[in-house]
Parts: sequence; C-alpha cells; structure tokens
Amino acid sequence: MGNYSIKDLEKLTGIKAHTLRAWEQRYGIIQPKRTNTDIRTYDDEDLRLTLNIAYLNRNGHKISKIAGMEESDIYQTVLHLSETSLVSHNQIHAMVLAMINLDEGRFEKIIATNTLQIGFERTMLEIVYPFLHKIGILWQTGNIIPAHEHFMSNLIRQKLIVAIDGQMAPEDPHAKKFVLFLPEGELHELSLLFAAFLIKARKFRVIYLGQNLPIGDLKTVYDHYEPEYFLMSVTSTPTKTRLIKYVEKVKALYPKTSLLISGYQASQIKEKLPEGVHYLDTVQSLLPYLEK
Repeated sequence: MGNYSIKDLEKLTGIKAHTLRAWEQRYGIIQPKRTNTDIRTYDDEDLRLTLNIAYLNRNGHKISKIAGMEESDIYQTVLHLSETSLVSHNQIHAMVLAMINLDEGRFEKIIATNTLQIGFERTMLEIVYPFLHKIGILWQTGNIIPAHEHFMSNLIRQKLIVAIDGQMAPEDPHAKKFVLFLPEGELHELSLLFAAFLIKARKFRVIYLGQNLPIGDLKTVYDHYEPEYFLMSVTSTPTKTRLIKYVEKVKALYPKTSLLISGYQASQIKEKLPEGVHYLDTVQSLLPYLEK
C-alpha cells in the first residue's frame, strides 16, 4: 500500500497543496490520516479519489457538486468522460488512473480508442509520450512505486512490438538502413522501439539489435549491411565521461555512418559531440532525418 504526503498528491494530481487542504476543511471531501506529529498522510484509496476529483474539476464540475457525489458516482463519471473526450490531458490523466489501479483493461481501451480516432503514431506522440514523461518524473522523485512504472512500460512495449510487426518491409532495395541499439548496460528501450516503428512506417529498413549490445557486435552488422545511420538511446548508462569516449569510438570505427543519439545521458554531452554525431532531444527530432 502506498503512503503519500500532500506534496506527493500535488505532484500526481496537479492540484495545489493549499487547494487540497481547503477542500478537506470546507467539504470534508478527502480525509487524510494523521501521524503522531499531526502530518497528513494519504493511502492508495485517497490518491485514487483525489485523481478522480481533480479530473472532474478540470472538466468543469464544481467542487461543491463533486463533494455531494458518492465515490461510485465519481468513478463512473470519470469513466464516461475519459471515453468521450479525446483532449490529450484527459487521456493522460486516464492513463495515470489505469496505472495506479493496475488496470490493464482500462489501458487497452484508452489505446484502442485513441488509435482508432487519431492513429497509433499520434497516440504515442500526444498521449503516451507525455504520460511516460510524467511517470518518469514521479518515479525518479519517489512518488510512485517501480511496479506501477514497470506495469505500464511493459504494456506499452507490447503495443509497440505489435505496431512494428504490422508494418510492411520496404520493397525498395536501395532504402536507407538504420541500425538501432542500446549500449551495454542500457535497458530502457521504449523510445528505441517507437523509433523503429517510425522508421519502418516510412519504408526505410530497420535492423533492430535491442538492449545491452556489446560495441564489438556492431562490426558484423556494419560489414554486412553498411547502414547509413546508427541510432541509440542512452537513459542511464554509460554516463557522461564514458559516453563521450563511447561515441568517439563508434565514430572512429564507422566514420561513414551517421550516429543519432538520444536520452538523458546524451543530453549531458550534446555540446561535446564529434562531427557526424547528432543529438535528438525528442522523438520528433528523428522525423527530419526520415523526410530528407
């Protein structure tokens, strides 16, 4: 069971702490527990209720009206709104609720509904990526447990693999080739999988090598395919100093191939990248390379 402070609730719901205190005092709508030193604490049920209240309030429901609703009515109203509104922040909020509740069915419905309405690519760019950014910050600051993040990441990974598999291989024998990989020790592959989808959807060739690739293994692939681009993402490892040396080594070994690099660690060395290495600050930054 989670144990949250009022600041945690503020970060998760977007409702200021002073507003939450006012709602508690004026309407009795949220009833936190108290420590021996009179500090408010909230459990998972409090968090779910506050997320639902925040969601309704952002969608035009007055807090005085919400305060008079049964919890079951609040939940049903949220479900109805999330199914009928495709405004991005509503969908992101619905994803947070699915994560907190470990609700795979809810996640499936959100992705399916949005993919039908705006397509898989826009669903990823406008809903899933902002959601991942939000939970990444929450996880790093200790506001959600790793199980929540792992639950959603694995569901999104499954969707990406299915979407990649649904793309036809390019018929043009001269289609440019992209080799995608994560360096040794790096396991965060969602952005790399989405890049593979974007590249393949535009009829370029993708050689996907995945996680934890020894640098020496690139030689076999390079000798066989002679790719125009390497693309790698570095979220956690190697870190700054080692990453600079790693990038320089890749370029020295394969000077004719452009190297595209993204991720948090890459952002730390973007001013020091050698010629032929290009930093991608967002996944959208890949698109100009696919549209040349």
